[in-house]
Amino acid sequence: MAAIDLNRLRGVVFDTDGVVTDTARVHAAAWKHVFDGFLRGRSAPFDVRADYLRYVDGRSRLDGVRTFLASRSVCLPEGGPQDEPGALTVHGLGLAKDALFVQEIAEHGVAAFPSTVALLHELRRRGCRTAVVSASRNCRAVISSAGLMHLFDVLVDGTEVARLGLPGKPDPALFLEAAQRLELPAGEVAIVEDALPGVEAGRRGGFALVVGVDRSRSQGAAMRRAGAGIVVTDLAELAVSGRVPVFWR
Repeated sequence: MAAIDLNRLRGVVFDTDGVVTDTARVHAAAWKHVFDGFLRGRSAPFDVRADYLRYVDGRSRLDGVRTFLASRSVCLPEGGPQDEPGALTVHGLGLAKDALFVQEIAEHGVAAFPSTVALLHELRRRGCRTAVVSASRNCRAVISSAGLMHLFDVLVDGTEVARLGLPGKPDPALFLEAAQRLELPAGEVAIVEDALPGVEAGRRGGFALVVGVDRSRSQGAAMRRAGAGIVVTDLAELAVSGRVPVFWR
C-alpha cells in the first residue's frame, strides 16, 4: 500500500477541487454551460471529460478560458473584471462561470471526500502540518461550507494569488507559497493533486513527493510522466506511517 512517510515529511499541501471536496464536477458543469452557449454555431460542444481535464482542470479561471479557446482556435479580447458575466471577453466568460458555480454551492452546499477527511485527521494526529490551496477565489467559502477549516494550518486561495501576483499552475508558485506559510522547505512537503498542471507544478517546485489522485482512472500514466511519485484513484488507498509526537497525541 502506498504511504506518506512522516519520518521524512513534515507537511502535506492539498489541492481543493477534486481532492478535498467533490466540487470538480460542479466546476466542469458550469464550464460546459458557459462554453456551450458561447460555442453554439462556432464549434463542437465542450466535452466535460476530455476538454475539462485537458484544458481547464487545475488552472486559474482566466487561464482555463484562454487555454480552452486556444484549443478551438478562438481568440477573444481580454476585457476586465468590470465586464458583465457572459460578455464576449475572457473575463466575461470567466465571470459567467463563476456566477454559476457560486449559485450551485449556495443552493446545494459542498461535500467532502470521506477518505480525504480521514487522511487529514490521521496526518494531524501524527503531528503533520497541512495546507489547502486553490486558484479559485471561492476556496475559503468551499472549505468553510464543508466544515473543514479546522483541519488546515494554512489556506492559500485565488484572492491571495491575485494579491501576490502568483502565476498559475503548472508554475509551482502557489504550492511554494503554502509551504512557506507552513514554515517548511519544499523538500519536506508532499503535494496531493488531481490535475496534470498541479502534478507538474509539484515536480517543478522540488517537493519531496507528489501524489496524483486519478478519480477518472484515465490519467494515471500521464500523472506519472508529469512527476507523480504515487498515483491512487482515491485517498483511501494511501496509508500514513511515521511520527506520532507529543506522547501519542
